[in-house]
Parts: sequence; C-alpha cells; structure tokens
Amino acid sequence: MDTSDRVLTPEALELVAARFRVLSEPSRLRILHTLGRSEMSVGDLVTATNASQANTSKHLGMLLDAGVVARRKEGLNAFYRVADESIFELCELVCSRLAEQLSARHGAVSRFANLSAGEPTSGSK
Repeated sequence: MDTSDRVLTPEALELVAARFRVLSEPSRLRILHTLGRSEMSVGDLVTATNASQANTSKHLGMLLDAGVVARRKEGLNAFYRVADESIFELCELVCSRLAEQLSARHGAVSRFANLSAGEPTSGSK
C-alpha cells in the first residue's frame, strides 16, 4: 500500500489514531473476535468472553461510539454485531504479519541454539 502521495490533515490523523486506540484494548478485540460475523446479546458475550457484564457493556459502548459495532434492541435485550467489516481485514493483516515475524524469530533462535550446541548450520561444511 503506497501512501506516499496521500496527504493526511491533522484532523484525519486524529481520526486514524482514534480508530487504533479503540482497537488497542485486548478486551475489545476479544469481543470483536467473539462476535465474528454473527449477532450476540450482551449476556451471550459476557458468557463467551468470561468478562463481567459491566466491563463488556463499557467496551461495547466504546465500540458502538466508534462505529465498529451496531446495536439492535429487542424488548429489554440489546444485540450487537460488527458494523465495520474492514476490521476483519485489518486483524487478518496484523495477524499474518505477526505470524511471519514470529516464524522468522523462531528460525533465528533455532539457528542460534544449533550454533551454541556446536551443530553445523546448513551453510557449514
């Protein structure tokens, strides 16, 4: 993604930073991951995430205010779903990159361990 020719105003940069702040809390990521492409009640999310009702509601409110989730009320119950599908693409991108980095680190650690043990590396004779 080439963004070198894109000019972001200070206001736009603040909006981008706000979106990343919303996604920076593990509890909110857990809620989004649990919701996936389905709709769930607050009670179902509390059970599925093993979080308190107050904590879940607080995080859902922040996600709702940011436009990441949508709410549908049915009587006394509120049902939430992911409203911004780009969240899944962003999470997949980040997870894929982290997997690549962890794999590279694992390879480096394995090569170091082999050297420390006196084992020849693939390039040694």
